[in-house]
Amino acid sequence: MKYALRPAANGRDFAAELNPEQYAAVTTDARHALVIAGAGSGKTRTLTYRVARLLECGVAPWRILLLTFTNKAAREMLERVGQLTGQGNEQIWGGTFHSVANRLLRRHAERLGYLPGFSILDSDDQRALFRALVKQFSGKTTKTDRFPKPEVLIGLHSLAINTGRSWQDTLMDDYGHLERFEDTIGKIFEAYRARKMESNSMDFDDLLTNMVRLLREHADVRCDLQDRFLHVLVDEYQDTNTLQAELISLLAGGSNTSLMVVGDDAQSIYSWRGANVDHIFDFTNTYPDAQVYKIETNYRSVPAILEISNAAIAQNSRQFVKTLRPARDAGKLKPAVVPAPDNRTEARFVAQRIDELMSAGIPGKDIAVLYRAHFHSMDVQMELTRNHIPFRITSGLRFFEQAHIKDIVAWLRLLSNPRDEVAFRRIVSTFPRVGEATATKLWQGWLGAVEAWFRANPDAASITAPHSEVMKKVSIPAAARLHWGGFLTSLDSLHPADRELTPTELVKLVQNYMNAYMRSAYDNYEERMEDIGQLIKSLADMPDLDTFLSQVALLSEVDNDTAADDDCVTLSTIHQAKGLEWKIVFVIFLGEGLFPHYRVITGGDSDDMEEETRLFYVALTRAEDQLYLSYPRYNGHSYDSQFCPPSRFLTTLPEELFELWSL
Repeated sequence: MKYALRPAANGRDFAAELNPEQYAAVTTDARHALVIAGAGSGKTRTLTYRVARLLECGVAPWRILLLTFTNKAAREMLERVGQLTGQGNEQIWGGTFHSVANRLLRRHAERLGYLPGFSILDSDDQRALFRALVKQFSGKTTKTDRFPKPEVLIGLHSLAINTGRSWQDTLMDDYGHLERFEDTIGKIFEAYRARKMESNSMDFDDLLTNMVRLLREHADVRCDLQDRFLHVLVDEYQDTNTLQAELISLLAGGSNTSLMVVGDDAQSIYSWRGANVDHIFDFTNTYPDAQVYKIETNYRSVPAILEISNAAIAQNSRQFVKTLRPARDAGKLKPAVVPAPDNRTEARFVAQRIDELMSAGIPGKDIAVLYRAHFHSMDVQMELTRNHIPFRITSGLRFFEQAHIKDIVAWLRLLSNPRDEVAFRRIVSTFPRVGEATATKLWQGWLGAVEAWFRANPDAASITAPHSEVMKKVSIPAAARLHWGGFLTSLDSLHPADRELTPTELVKLVQNYMNAYMRSAYDNYEERMEDIGQLIKSLADMPDLDTFLSQVALLSEVDNDTAADDDCVTLSTIHQAKGLEWKIVFVIFLGEGLFPHYRVITGGDSDDMEEETRLFYVALTRAEDQLYLSYPRYNGHSYDSQFCPPSRFLTTLPEELFELWSL
C-alpha cells in the first residue's frame, strides 16, 4: 500500500514573486527540465526559488543536490534559500562539482584503492610534483632542447581529462610542438599517477574522474546515491565538460530522480577549457520526456542594448531561439559604434569618455572596459594611468606585470643598466638547469667583469664593447655553458656599433631569442606571443629605450589598491566578465581578425565562429545603461601598422540600432 503525503503548507506566494516564465520553471512537475535563462533574466532567482519550492512542498533538504561551478555561486544560492524559507540550509547538498565529489569520495575512496583521509593536491603541490618528475625523466634532453615546463604539462594533462580524450590525442591536436617529447611525457604522466597513489593523494581532476569511476564500477554506491537525491539541479549547464556531464547523468539516473538544468546556450564560451555546448543542445535527445522552459524577460539592460544584443546573436544558426524582452524603460542613448584612426586614439577616446562620465557623477565601479584578449587592454591601461583614472584588472595582471612581458623587458633593462641584478637573474633563470646557486655564480662573474670594464672606461655611460669580449674571462659553471654564448651573442646584437636600435627593433630581437624558451615555459604560448606583438606595434612612437623603460616602471608602480572601490574602473576579458554587469560598458578592439580572432577566421569551423558570436553577445549583455563599441582602423603606428577593418559583428548589425560616432 502506498500512502501519499500532502504537500507542506506553502508559506510564499510564488506566483506573485516571480514572473510567469520563472514561475512555470519553478513549479514544474516534469521529471527532466531544461531551463533556458537569457542574460539578465533572473537565472539565480529561478534556481533558488526552485529549491525553496521543493522544501516547502515537503522534500527533505538532504535529498536535494545543487551543482554549481563556483563556491561563491553555491553559497549565494543557499543563503537566498535560507532567507526565503526561514530555515537552515546545512543539509542541502550544494556546492561545486569538485566539492560534492570530494564529500562523496571521503565515504567511498577505499573502493578505488585509496586509504581513508586522502589528501588533495592544490595547484602548488601539483607543480612541485611535476617539477620533480620533469627533473627525473627529462634527463639529458634539456642539454640540447628546452623540455616543457611543469605548467605546460599540467595544462596538457588537465585538458585531456576534461575533454575525455587521451593525452596522446590532446598532444597531437593542441600541443603539436611538443610531439618530439611524447615518450618522455608519457613516462612523466605514468609516474605522476603512481606517485599520487603512493602518497594517497588526488588532484582536482582526480576528484571528478574518480567520482565518475566510482559510480560506473560500483552499482551499490550508484543506486544508493540515486535513491538519496530525489532532485538534482545544475547551474550553468552550457559550461559542463565531458566528465561533469557524465557525473550528472549517473547521479540523476534513478527512477525517481528529477533533473533540472539551467543555462543559456547563447553564453557558452568556454570550449577552450573543455566545455561542450552540445550537452545543452542534446538535452532533449538525451531525455526525450524533457520539458523546455524559456525565461526571456531581461531586468538588466535598457531596450536599445537588448535590441542590438538580439540582432548579434541572431547570426547564429544553432541555438535555442529566444528574444530578450526588456523590463526597463528606454534609455537616453543608443549604443555607439566608434571607429578610431589607430589603437592609441581608441585608448584616448575610452579614457576621455570615462573621465567625462566619472566627472558627471558615475562611480568608476559602474564602468567596465571589456576585450577579447588581454593584450587589447595595453593602450587603455597606459591612457588611464596618464589620466590618473584608477582601475582594477580582473582578467589577470597589469600588462607589464605579466611574466612573459617581464621576460622581454629584463633584457632591455640589462642593456640599459648592466648592474641590474634582478634583470640579470630573470634572464639566466630561463636557461635549462640554472637554479639559484648557479645564477649567483653567474652574477658574481658578470658583475666583476662589468665593474672592470667601467674602471677601464671611466667616462662611458654604458657598455659599448661587445659583451662577448667583456665577459671572455668570466668562469662559467658547467650547467650554464651551453646557453651562455648564445646569451652574449644576443646581447651583442642589441647594441651594434654603427647605430642605436629603436625600442621596436630591440623587442623584436629579444622576442626571436626568447621564442624557444616561451614555447617550453608557457601553456598559452600563442596568446603570450600576441601580447608581445601588440607591444611591438605600440612602441613605434617611443623615442628611445630610456623613455620606454621609464614609462614601464611608472606604470608598474601605480598602486590603485589605495583608491576607493567606487573610484576603480574594471578592465576585463569578456570570458572573465561573464555573469557580471555594469551600468556602462566599453567593448574595444572590435576589428576583423582581432574579434573574431584571426585563427577562427582562417582555421576554424562554423562552431568556432558561432562561439565567437556568443562571446560578442556576452559582452553586449553586460551593459545596463550605455554601450560603446570601438575599433582601431590601424593597429600600430608608422611602418609597422596593420590595417584593421571593422569586425563582422559590427558590419552585420542593422544601422538603425546604433549611433555612429566620429572622432
